[in-house]
Amino acid sequence: MALITLRQLLDHAAEHGYGVPAFNINNMEQGLAIMEAARAVDAPVIIQASRGARSYANDIMLAKMIEALAAIYPDIPLCMHQDHGNNEATCMSAIRHGFTSVMMDGSLEADAKTPASYDYNVAITARVAEMAHWVGASVEGELGVLGSLETGEGEAEDGHGATGKLDHSQLLTDPDQAVDFVTRTGVDALAIACGTSHGAYKFSRRPDGDILAMGVIEAIHKRLPDTHLVMHGSSSVPQELQDIINEFGGEMPQTFGVPVEEIVRGIRMGVRKVNIDTDCRMAMTGQFRRIAMQGPREFDPRKFLKPAMDAMRDLCRDRLEAFGTAGQASRIKVVAMDEMARRYAARTV
Repeated sequence: MALITLRQLLDHAAEHGYGVPAFNINNMEQGLAIMEAARAVDAPVIIQASRGARSYANDIMLAKMIEALAAIYPDIPLCMHQDHGNNEATCMSAIRHGFTSVMMDGSLEADAKTPASYDYNVAITARVAEMAHWVGASVEGELGVLGSLETGEGEAEDGHGATGKLDHSQLLTDPDQAVDFVTRTGVDALAIACGTSHGAYKFSRRPDGDILAMGVIEAIHKRLPDTHLVMHGSSSVPQELQDIINEFGGEMPQTFGVPVEEIVRGIRMGVRKVNIDTDCRMAMTGQFRRIAMQGPREFDPRKFLKPAMDAMRDLCRDRLEAFGTAGQASRIKVVAMDEMARRYAARTV
């Protein structure tokens, strides 16, 4: 089985100058679509599950799914990641169920809605990093609050997202504070706030520097050249997927996501992990709608799910190729978690 930690995967990505998309899953079909895309282009993958996904699918089901995917695709390095953990218990229970990496999002308090103080974020993230490193698991932290620079508001995803108005300083990660945060917490990767947000409705127009602050990424990378940066809320919300959904009965208003070329630019500036969920949902939903309208007598779920899987597979493959992840799987020699734990203890990571 080729389960890999986030730290090892992102170290390899940094060494070879590529980024890794992190795709969210809730069920078997999404997992198979991601792994089929990875196998087609020889790419390592990050599969992640939110607290909402864990509640929906059940931890035991997800754990067995991870085992099955790793067994079916033994040549694909697979990192299983907890997305937006809200406290120590969430992160530790993920590791107990086979996750090789966790995100402790201390930018919000445990309710996953209220912006937290900097001291709270540092303290809880450092605690999770210490515990996770004992067993060799990786930890991603977040500094700054994910939200829109246009509206000043966050967007909830599976119950996680800031509520109420946020000021400009909360929505952009401070580069100097990032140095202190990484030093004091010992995280393996740092999620930054630069104007991206969850969901499909990220921007009301094609984003420019006023509403997508790529300069923040560049400034942080200059101060922390050896830290792996993470872009959350980075679905591109492709126009063709909006059009398919609307052609077959949907009512999505015009919206804009994070352009792929901007993500590629971010990768050149130290971004190593790119979170993508909405695009995958849209790819599948478009096919559900198409089949329902074109075949109103159809009742076999497989006739809906197989085309939806194919659409998600193609979307994932496109991102793996665009981010330079393709062709990297066979170049990685996976290190077991117990060896990673030894390296953390020896401070060689």
